[in-house]
Amino acid sequence: MRNVWIAIAALVLIAPMSQGQESPGLGWPASDSDVAAVDFTIMPDGEGLPDGSGNPTDGAALYTQYCLACHGDGGTGGANDVLVGGHGSLVTDAPVKTIGSYWPYATTLFDYIRRAMPYQSPGILLDDQVYALTAYLLFLNDVIDENTVLDARSLLAVEMPNRDNFDWAYSPGN
Repeated sequence: MRNVWIAIAALVLIAPMSQGQESPGLGWPASDSDVAAVDFTIMPDGEGLPDGSGNPTDGAALYTQYCLACHGDGGTGGANDVLVGGHGSLVTDAPVKTIGSYWPYATTLFDYIRRAMPYQSPGILLDDQVYALTAYLLFLNDVIDENTVLDARSLLAVEMPNRDNFDWAYSPGN
């Protein structure tokens, strides 16, 4: 019976293309405004960071709303990656690569959240919300304290625990 379902699925996917259709007909052409909404990059040196600010307290509420289902309570486990813990584990036989144990730059965390989260609807978060979620996750990883307010200036000043174990080949202007 399984082979029958595989054959049916193959016919459903292949049949339209065999009739001269160039694609499966999914999605829509991206408009200039669609592209502009995701055409940004935050560099490790802070280039591209937007205005805004956020703190761990506000980030905790946002985490519950947008992140808890996938990353679990306090970022310690869920259906997707563990975000918290793993300190000191990179030199062991079972490294745990989390924000606090592995990521070299806090700006990269901001960029990733802004660009790719929440998983079901990436790009919906406002810049203040991204700063707040970044602050909450850095707080959970013991990188910043609970009273820290992150903005473009203070985020750039955050020293990640594993920062010195990466080589950064990017040079602005190249």
